[in-house]
Amino acid sequence: MKKVTVLGGSGFLGSHLCNVLSDKGYHVKIFDLNKPKKIKKNQKIYKGSILDTKKLSKAIKGSDFVFNFAGIADLDEAKKKPKETVTSNILGTLNALFICKKYKVKRFIQASSIYANTEEGGFYGRSKKAAEDYIEEFHNIFGLQYTIIRFGSVYGENADKNNGILKIIKGAIKNNKLVYGGSKNAQRKYIHVKNAAKACVLILKDKYRNQYLTITGTKIIKSINLMKFFSNFFEIPKNKIRYLKNEGHYDNKPTPFKPRKGKNFYIKNKESFKESLINLVNDQRSN
Repeated sequence: MKKVTVLGGSGFLGSHLCNVLSDKGYHVKIFDLNKPKKIKKNQKIYKGSILDTKKLSKAIKGSDFVFNFAGIADLDEAKKKPKETVTSNILGTLNALFICKKYKVKRFIQASSIYANTEEGGFYGRSKKAAEDYIEEFHNIFGLQYTIIRFGSVYGENADKNNGILKIIKGAIKNNKLVYGGSKNAQRKYIHVKNAAKACVLILKDKYRNQYLTITGTKIIKSINLMKFFSNFFEIPKNKIRYLKNEGHYDNKPTPFKPRKGKNFYIKNKESFKESLINLVNDQRSN
């Protein structure tokens, strides 16, 4: 029986993934700050932070695959917590990479985001991009196999409080109002969490090693049509629909990341390169 460690395995997507893995016959080790509400027979809980290398090591040791779903997973939360985002999403990932290398894990699977390589996404998107770069370079230098999954908009049961669709539903039930975080022009390819979890298991096939994969839904859903659906379903009048237009979120498609080109800046040398080398040698001899 193959062993899999899921970092952040009690979270929204992580918990669904753990259940699918168990159903497929994997032995699952769940590593999280919080215990899941329910566990299956072939699941074991390891409670701890991704920043605690001792506890992290115990959870990873002996595993064939490691999924990293830990860290700050919300764009708006990351905007308020830039330091914490770096610590959990970049340094936490680096901790896991070193331990996976130590115990010769077959593959490291990173939960990234479609914001990782875009101009949008704020601190969250930047942290995901940095983590991707470290993972790829870890492979280049140490040979650790990886798969990076860039998720789109996931929805479904057991979502956390920051989930976009869950926010809309809760607002409708509690306040009889419909609030969308983006603009009227926004559109998304929503994917149900159970389908996203199934996709995560399928990518364990050898042909997906050292690849970047984007997991989204197949249909484009316009925000204005989504809110019309909820307006009819909850019988909430259209004048109670609000669009917050949150900064950092894309409308139709994320803008591809554009490398920043620097300008050459020269200073006139008072001495030749050869002269400067001789002076450096003399300085070292005198010291």
